[in-house]
Amino acid sequence: MFLACEPASRMRWRGRELERGVAAGRMGLSVRAVFFDLDNTLIDTAQASRKAMLEVIKLLQSKYHYYKEEAEIICDKVQVKLSKECFHPSNICITDIRTSHWEEAIQETKGGTANRKLAEECYFLWKSTRLQHMTIAEDVKAMLTELRKEVYLLLLTNGDRQTQREKIEACACQSYFDAIVVGGEQKEEKPAPSIFYYCCNLLGVQPGDCVMVGDTLETDIQGGLNARLKATVWVNKNGVVPQKSSPMPHYIVSSVLELPAILQSIDCKVSMSASST
Repeated sequence: MFLACEPASRMRWRGRELERGVAAGRMGLSVRAVFFDLDNTLIDTAQASRKAMLEVIKLLQSKYHYYKEEAEIICDKVQVKLSKECFHPSNICITDIRTSHWEEAIQETKGGTANRKLAEECYFLWKSTRLQHMTIAEDVKAMLTELRKEVYLLLLTNGDRQTQREKIEACACQSYFDAIVVGGEQKEEKPAPSIFYYCCNLLGVQPGDCVMVGDTLETDIQGGLNARLKATVWVNKNGVVPQKSSPMPHYIVSSVLELPAILQSIDCKVSMSASST
């Protein structure tokens, strides 16, 4: 059940809050809440997008007789455009913007007049295929289920409201979290401290009670540092070597499944610190 504002749900929330307080105290946990990023942290968005691009390449080859190289160039151009997206959430239609990405990429590659109809076909095939491949692995689900018995879990994801909500529905992750916050629905996104404070207020915790887990140094980790959370955990699946100017996470893992051990490590450090005072 999600955190809600209705009076009837407050009693259930308070009851669960007491239960977790007892559980946390029993286990000696110093962390009260964990904030998770979504894309490439809990779901493999990059891989889903690659699979979707392959379907578009097949479409362009089989139905429209494009050379494979042309279709690949178009998809590469779209990927670049996606990576450079920057817009204000209140005045955009994500469908129009992303259809235009395809329209521009096709025209840049093939020349001639713009083909909006083909662009729409490519976009919706890419989108639907990508969503089909956005799933949370069973071992990750099991980890979330166990963690939620001990601490509050909150999903904190940047991005356009429509896009992120569709991903959340596709991977059916709602039941694993106490609250879900989408950056595109807020005044500011990660790494702004304000969105982290908003999350803390939702759960009734302090920044020093929370851990941020994510794959992006510039938003997830920098945001957690900006908000002075207890710890930040960088999920570095591909062994990327960060630049010297990049924010420094408290912990680095290659898989989100390493998180329970990290939480225990944090608690051990807190216990040792307390015993030495």
